[in-house]
Amino acid sequence: MLGWRLRSPAAALAGIGLGLGIMATAVVPWVEAQTPAQREQAARKAYEEHMRRMDEAEKAAAAKPAAPPPAATPPAAASPASPPATAPKVATPAAPKPAVSQADQDAATERGLEQYRRMMKEDPWSNPALLDADRGEALWATKKGPRNVSLAETCDLGKGVGKVDGAFAELPRYFEDADRVMDAETRILWCMENFQGFDSTAFRKNPHPGGGAPVRDIGAIATYVSHKSSGMKIAPKAEHAKEKEAIALGEALFFRRQGPFDFSCATCHSESGKRIRLQPLPFLSEPKEAKAVIGEWPAYRVSSTHVMTMQHRLLDCYWQMRLHRLDFGSDVSVALSAYLYDRARDGDIAAPGLKR
Repeated sequence: MLGWRLRSPAAALAGIGLGLGIMATAVVPWVEAQTPAQREQAARKAYEEHMRRMDEAEKAAAAKPAAPPPAATPPAAASPASPPATAPKVATPAAPKPAVSQADQDAATERGLEQYRRMMKEDPWSNPALLDADRGEALWATKKGPRNVSLAETCDLGKGVGKVDGAFAELPRYFEDADRVMDAETRILWCMENFQGFDSTAFRKNPHPGGGAPVRDIGAIATYVSHKSSGMKIAPKAEHAKEKEAIALGEALFFRRQGPFDFSCATCHSESGKRIRLQPLPFLSEPKEAKAVIGEWPAYRVSSTHVMTMQHRLLDCYWQMRLHRLDFGSDVSVALSAYLYDRARDGDIAAPGLKR
């Protein structure tokens, strides 16, 4: 073949080995050259393909008709001397297989999703958000801005200047120097503006990343701060008059119907067992369900391949309801956070989390 022949088994084996070596030389560098984001995207596509095949298999099983009963064999003609033939027994048709109900299909889908979440969480170090937490730790300690100071030596998150252990667990809270209630991201931005001299004009116009882009620096710092409270209980402050006022405002906003669809947060999050496509919708005004999910934010979203903070999550919900843009660190966004963290009080913090 190709102008030459392999005249012995040894030559054949040598030729095969040479061919495999050439293929490995070409293929292995290509595999190693893939970036983590490309490998993650490939894994996500494989999972989506797996789920699509599961759905098709379930639908095919539900639509498959029952097998027809076997045809009865006609009796052989009896000879005049033979006794009359016994009537043949006709097989009883099999009962049709019941169709798979929508509830069963939903349950099967949820089992598949839960298996996927469990696989992703079995190794906590497989969470890409921890890379952003590391970046946030470095940013926290780096001298920056016109005043060339670090947040570690100037910013008080409620536990004292530079202290981050357990700070996230008690946010949102009232800060006397700012005379307002703030969540983690709002406080970090305030410190950058007031101590480092950071001009937030451009940031406020586009504070969150698009799909595939890394979380902004403030989000990375918030991810680091949240991770330093992981394993603790959610315990936001609710003693100061402005803290109580923020929680009450957040509750009113959560149930207020508005916008072109006449939606509220409660439209999607006021009943157990709801889901949009493959995304479960927790009953957030119910403490039991709020405790199970609120402590997982900030979280890495596999579908968008970046970390989403609570401010980003709330902005996205407002966009889906077609409401006016929710400004970063506004009284509305902080009040909604205050209400949600109050509902989740005493829940576990497992940040950064991992979401679909």
